[in-house]
Amino acid sequence: MSLALICGRGRLPRIVADAQPEPPLICVLAGFEPDGLTADLTFHLETLGSLIDTLGSRGVTHVCLCGAIRRPPIDPTRLDAKTAPLVPRLQTALTSGDDGALRIVMQLFEEAGLAIVAAHELVPDLVPQPGVLTLKTYTPQNAVEARLGERTVAAMGARDAGQACVVRGDSVLAREDAAGTDAMLTRLARDRQAGSGDFLSNPINAASHMFGGLLGDATDWLTGGTSVSEGGILFKAPKPGQDRRADLPVIGAGTPDAVAAAGLSGIVIEAEGVMVLDRARTVARCDDLGLFLWVREKGG
Repeated sequence: MSLALICGRGRLPRIVADAQPEPPLICVLAGFEPDGLTADLTFHLETLGSLIDTLGSRGVTHVCLCGAIRRPPIDPTRLDAKTAPLVPRLQTALTSGDDGALRIVMQLFEEAGLAIVAAHELVPDLVPQPGVLTLKTYTPQNAVEARLGERTVAAMGARDAGQACVVRGDSVLAREDAAGTDAMLTRLARDRQAGSGDFLSNPINAASHMFGGLLGDATDWLTGGTSVSEGGILFKAPKPGQDRRADLPVIGAGTPDAVAAAGLSGIVIEAEGVMVLDRARTVARCDDLGLFLWVREKGG
């Protein structure tokens, strides 16, 4: 197998490249350079046709799409002769959801005789086995939240509209949008920080906060159950029917800090459906912060 990585931003391309027995050809979409890798080839969307032709001429047999990108607009002045015939399909891709767009791009590579291989096929350790990976485990309440998270992401995914959500109690606090999971968690952390003063200035909330340890669950009726500022989960899973050869959801060593800043208790990811980058560091950081990381089987 002669492999080329079609790279976007982040750590994933470097992890995949380092795991290969022979160095792959590193192809980088301009403006979306990965961490810690130097491009062998840099291309624009408007020169995708030429890139595909070049891969064939260099004897490449397999490609892996890995790393994060945002869809740039097509600049007609950059179009080359090899890409011009592909413009109608590229325009369709740019106006489709993420999964639809990737399917079109993968079809273009396959039609040129290039096989698509998934990042987690090249690095199987990226996808952990089911179970709790951390010292802390989930509670029965977290299990209920995970079921709501699964339903929510499934509904979002049916619209090709995201792969993650935040659930606290019986409420969905946030849904991932095009800005991504980190942006969703950052917004929650900012809102939590902004609302912290209001939370304790409310006499009912303040009483519950101060005396909850003494009164236990008896205070739940005062606040409607779950605390308005703490607890809950980040839930992440693939979209229903998603082509798992590209854009599989990812968490990494920075995710636990974002989850903790948002006031959540842990992370739930779908088994066989979410990659964990830098697993040892990610799990250790969860342990440091008192979070749980649950690799949950679908429907569990």
